[in-house]
Amino acid sequence: MPPTKLQSLRASGTFNPRAAQVRHPLFVPGDFFDPRDLVQLKYETLRALQKDDYSIVQAATQFGLSRPTIYEAQAHFQTHGLEGLLPRKRGPKNPHKLSGPVRQYLDQVRLQQPALKPAELARRIRERFDIQVHPRTIEKALHAKEKKGRSTL
Repeated sequence: MPPTKLQSLRASGTFNPRAAQVRHPLFVPGDFFDPRDLVQLKYETLRALQKDDYSIVQAATQFGLSRPTIYEAQAHFQTHGLEGLLPRKRGPKNPHKLSGPVRQYLDQVRLQQPALKPAELARRIRERFDIQVHPRTIEKALHAKEKKGRSTL
């Protein structure tokens, strides 16, 4: 059975939990404009600001979005276009424990002993730098480097 729109919105992180606060006439009765669709709601909010001369306060009230959310949507839309309205991945984007010195150490060890497993590399990092790095973090970093055409971390 195919997922419902609601399930798809939740799975993609684009579900608007404040749909009941949307008052704009486009979103009240209808099939096309869905107050639960956060991307559509943000886009129509920006359109109303640009084309219908809504103020930020008026747009926030009509579309059920906070003013900071609208300002953020404006900035992301100007920078990235429609893609800027999509949710971003939360949390760290890079393995923050694999800093410069740790990476240099891994490069050196991998050159000398390329067959070492990530678990052993994690153990050596713990001993040398007194930091806990999960073997999967090392494995993913190694894979990312190899994917870019480099053989060492």
